[in-house]
Amino acid sequence: MSTLIPESCEPKSLEPGFYIVATPIGNLGDVTIRAVDVLRSVSLIACEDTRVTGKLLKACNVKTRMQRYDDHASESVRKRLIETARGEPVALVSDAGTPLVSDPGYRLVREAREAGVSVTTIPGACAAIAGLTLSGLPNDRFLFAGFLPVKEKARASVLEEFGSVEATLIFYETGPRLLRSLAAIADLWPGREVSVARELTKLHEECRTDAASELIEHYTAHPPKGEIVLMIGPLTHIDKAVDPDALLKEALADMSVSKAAGKIAKATGLDRQTLYARAVELKGQ
Repeated sequence: MSTLIPESCEPKSLEPGFYIVATPIGNLGDVTIRAVDVLRSVSLIACEDTRVTGKLLKACNVKTRMQRYDDHASESVRKRLIETARGEPVALVSDAGTPLVSDPGYRLVREAREAGVSVTTIPGACAAIAGLTLSGLPNDRFLFAGFLPVKEKARASVLEEFGSVEATLIFYETGPRLLRSLAAIADLWPGREVSVARELTKLHEECRTDAASELIEHYTAHPPKGEIVLMIGPLTHIDKAVDPDALLKEALADMSVSKAAGKIAKATGLDRQTLYARAVELKGQ
């Protein structure tokens, strides 16, 4: 197996502390030269899975020893790592992308800073940002909200919580759960644009942007695999073809005027009071 970085790049002297190192999210060629320099120069690499990180280290000709550190690591393991970093340089990596973005590590960084241990970031790939750049959705304001809950009620609750935020919403999702999440989005916001980015940086990289209902049709016929970046356009970027009267009539079939107005207000971003008044008119027809 050929290495990505020449073996002639010698390890450098690093100050003690933690080095938060971003790693590729798919294509190993996205590793930075600085990241490899640091991984070769630290005394220890704390990682989620030594098998996953081991593949990257082999490709980069890095022989630094590894230690498992994930969300299940005990407080005593965390304290030992901090004491090690007090006297030696220690790298923290996740399985892919930037550590601490829906990955373990924030407790370690927080306690290290409180203990006066230096923390340095080595930036690089991040799936959320990569997906956003492909989506075509507004990117001047965005909110990253991690993974959506597995259970239907909790998933709907989270979506409703962020629904009024005037920014593109970014979630992480998995292939097997994608259709259920798209169905929840279609129910809440039929007029908002949704993007699904998958296989980022890999051979079959794909990003589709459409209404949730259209994406459901596509991914029902073509079940997705792997990890996914799921993005929802902001309220200010809704489909102008949406007919509020049609949505209100549909909602009024099985709910009160107030609830119907509230549901459509969330779905379209239109004024709730205006929708309420219109719902009263439609109900009386």
